[in-house]
Amino acid sequence: MFTPGITQSLEETIAFAERRHAILAGNLANMDTPGYKTRDLSVPEFQASLKQLMAADKMRGVAPSPGDGSLDAASGAKGPRLAHEQAVREVRDASTQVVYHDGSDDNLETQIAEIAKNQSMHSTAVALLKSQYRTMQMAIAGNVAI
Repeated sequence: MFTPGITQSLEETIAFAERRHAILAGNLANMDTPGYKTRDLSVPEFQASLKQLMAADKMRGVAPSPGDGSLDAASGAKGPRLAHEQAVREVRDASTQVVYHDGSDDNLETQIAEIAKNQSMHSTAVALLKSQYRTMQMAIAGNVAI
């Protein structure tokens, strides 16, 4: 009925999107600051670590426990909290972006597009998590509406 770890994965995705939103908002707030370098969290790295954790948990047949940051001795896989914190620490290198005459590397259109994509990821994860909880509620209550 439920995929092991899906609820925890959605919760981690929501937390990641919230932290990323704060960083992107800071980029917008500092748009006119000379020399400011934009920051961002690496979405592909976060998704890869989450995918790896889900695969490891599926192989073990175990759902990760919330806040578990330990290493599994058999697989060497990191717990979801540790992987999330590691992904949060990974900041994209801003030197690959265009640098303007004042030393900044910001672009309003790019930042707005990243905020929109981040909002979409957050909204999707919230909707899926809400659906998971609704399904659990129906299973507990014994009500099945088709």
